[in-house]
Amino acid sequence: VRYGGRRLERVAPVRLDPDGSGACRLQLRLLSVPCRPRSPVTLQDLDKLERTVLLTDDDKEALRMSLPVLEPQVDAILDVWYGFVGSQPHLVHYFSDAKTGAPDAAYLAAVRVRFGQWILATARAEHDQAWLDLQHEIGLRHHSTKKNRTDGATSVPIIHFRYLPALLYPVTATLKPFLPKVGHAPDEVARMHQAWIKSVLLQVILWSHPYVRDGEF
Repeated sequence: VRYGGRRLERVAPVRLDPDGSGACRLQLRLLSVPCRPRSPVTLQDLDKLERTVLLTDDDKEALRMSLPVLEPQVDAILDVWYGFVGSQPHLVHYFSDAKTGAPDAAYLAAVRVRFGQWILATARAEHDQAWLDLQHEIGLRHHSTKKNRTDGATSVPIIHFRYLPALLYPVTATLKPFLPKVGHAPDEVARMHQAWIKSVLLQVILWSHPYVRDGEF
């Protein structure tokens, strides 16, 4: 496990409740990280959503094809994405100190690390319970439920929902130029890009859960 550039040794998780549904902590050497809550979206729901956005096994294979392409380019991709966000004051606002309005460099740096991890997790396409729980956690960290808590930031309390789906196109469009960099044929590049669009759409839907009224998701 890597965190902030340091390698940490994972040891066995310790659950504080017998069914694993409540509080638990994953013990790490040098760091103790709270376990993620279980997603209220079931694996059966996920399967229906995947079929609805036309995310197939072939797409997941294409995502995995993109992993060795994108992994050495993560920093360059993040430079493009952060450059875009940095050029839009209304987006920088969500990473700024709530009192002064100044961008919080430490908060932006911490989010950048997780953003890089998200690129790799998306490309691995391991859509199991742990991945589903991670998507719910990401949604909570955008929502007022948990925003700022992970990093102890003093930023604004929520990322407004409208910008979650709005960023789908900038993220996937600016990713496309990185996909041909190792010599894949044009049809393979197209497959990878279409798979990324579908996967990001699926994840934005999952992140939206905390924003939706109970029973309406």
